Amino acid sequence: MLPPLIGMTLGQLEEVALSGKMPKFVGKQLAQWLYDKRVDSFDQMANISKRNREWLAEHYSIGRYAPSTRTRSADGTVKYLFPTGEGRAVETVYIPDRERATLCVSSQVGCKMNCYFCATGKMGFKAQLTAAQIINQILSAGPADGLSELTNVVFMGMGEPLDNLREVMKVIEILTAPWGFAWSPKRITVSTVGKLPELKELLDATSVHIAVSVHTADAVQRAQLMPAQKAFPVSAVMKLLSGYDFSHQRRLSLEYIVWRGVNDDIAHAEMLVKLIGSVKCRVNLIRFHAIPGVDLRPSSEERMIMLRNYLNNHGIIATIRASRGEDIMAACGMLSTKKGS
Repeated sequence: MLPPLIGMTLGQLEEVALSGKMPKFVGKQLAQWLYDKRVDSFDQMANISKRNREWLAEHYSIGRYAPSTRTRSADGTVKYLFPTGEGRAVETVYIPDRERATLCVSSQVGCKMNCYFCATGKMGFKAQLTAAQIINQILSAGPADGLSELTNVVFMGMGEPLDNLREVMKVIEILTAPWGFAWSPKRITVSTVGKLPELKELLDATSVHIAVSVHTADAVQRAQLMPAQKAFPVSAVMKLLSGYDFSHQRRLSLEYIVWRGVNDDIAHAEMLVKLIGSVKCRVNLIRFHAIPGVDLRPSSEERMIMLRNYLNNHGIIATIRASRGEDIMAACGMLSTKKGS
């Protein structure tokens, strides 16, 4: 199989050009065709000579491939299945919401974090995705399927993005560089359980939004639900975050799935307020979506409203996130694939 060009940075594309005895500037032309024009064939690269296109086609592939399936929800959400080789696959979710169109991308096949409440974690870890496989999700879902242009990308699909940081950082570079998609980093959100020290590296190297999966401020309870708590205590994560400025354009969100009788009372709200302290952030209260083999239940609407109001009254912006795609198993925590298991 020929190596793909998508997923390469400008420097790597320039090296490709030089290795084919082409001028270095052909690398920038390749970047324009791949990321701006978004072509899927060398023949479409009109300002590159036929000889050079033939050499490229002999040694490389574009790297674009269509999803094997797509499933549409009653609410307009679309879930895609992308093969990743060796009988494995990942799911990608397109979420339209008025003027916004968000793509929830995957960074791994499965996940090592093994959160008790997450279907992806139940798969175990299977493989890291390459930058090419991640970029292909962005290029080949949504607009390529006749849907509205993307306004945002969130690394909230299958896998822990910071457990595949090198490839995720390449994708962020491609999305934000002037030779790539030329997006503002504010259009990108990276979600994490709080993997240290990779979180610090991401914070220092980029200006993307950060979303941390907290779910409970009770350290003992969190360790039971999220084994990563033992290696990366949420208190240590918040201490790190307190050293960064989230009071302007860059946003920090804390994700909080609400379970009946587990973390939906005033005592847990008080612990969350104490954990947050003076860190500027937004709390997203998320409805739990049941998955097989997990004995947790969603909290009531009344409890979620109570938590939201309590946090708001303590100076913390809190919202109840609208559930999208539950009828096609595309909502938060539900992504899994038989091919990937």
